[in-house]
Order: sequence, then C-alpha cells, then structure tokens
Amino acid sequence: MITLYHGSLEVIEAPEIRIPNRTLDFGAGFYLTSSEAQAEQWIKRRIDAEHPSGFINRYEFDDSVAEKELNLLRFESPTDQWLDFVMANRQIPDFIHDYDIVIGPVANDKVYTAFALYEGGTISKNILIQELKTYRLVDQYLFHTNNALKLLKFQSATKVTK
Repeated sequence: MITLYHGSLEVIEAPEIRIPNRTLDFGAGFYLTSSEAQAEQWIKRRIDAEHPSGFINRYEFDDSVAEKELNLLRFESPTDQWLDFVMANRQIPDFIHDYDIVIGPVANDKVYTAFALYEGGTISKNILIQELKTYRLVDQYLFHTNNALKLLKFQSATKVTK
C-alpha cells in the first residue's frame, strides 16, 4: 500500500475519469502523485479570488493488486519511450492508449521550456532527455480506467490556502 495525493478545488471522495480541456502527459483520467508537496503546488496554482482555497486529497493505493491485475505502464525516468508517449498524448489528436495506470515523471513547469525547444525542432530528443535528467522530476500516476480507480481508497482531505 502506498499513499497518493491529488490537488483539487474540492474534496474528491469518489475519483472519476475526467476528460481534460487541454492535452496532458498521459492522457485523460485521474492524476495523482506520491509527493504531497507537488499536490499542494498543483492546487496553489488554481487558487484565485473565485476559489480562495483547495484541498489535498489523500488516497491509499494497493499497488500490489494493480501490478497483478491491471495493465500498467511505468517509466522510471525520462527515456525515449517516455518522451514518445508524452508527445503522442500532447500532439496526436484523439490519441488513445489501453493502459489502466500510467506512472512516470511529470513534465513540470521547470521543463516546459526544454519541451518547447524540442517541439519546435531546436533541440534533439537526446538533448531533451539529457536536460530532463538534470532535474529532480516528481512522479505522476494516471488512473485511466474505472478498474484502476477501484484500487484507490479515500483517506482524508486537507484544506490549502495561498
């Protein structure tokens, strides 16, 4: 069992698959991280005058059951395969994958410039991956199917303000 976190404007006791209004690293679903600090950063970016607070939602995740019963894709670090998967999700309209859960580094705010240089053809894939390996990247978990969501058990929520 591991603890995962999700930053949101609301308490989410029953996670659901969400279709994003923008392209995301691993596609549609419910995103979490093993870093409470990262979940707090995510919610603090969304706090504004209309939404003056948010919540860090905590879940217990039975990763041993997931390993045995679900279709998992795990990236331990930025690799060619990780980059290809992220770029497919970001650039190919209607790209769909059949993984229940995808785990890997998050392309956070610090690396968007490097991604933009790669997307614009200014730097190569190898240079981008080398650049990404110099950053301490936080992980992200995408729960892509309802079967995956069944393995999350809501624990608590902590209110966050700026």
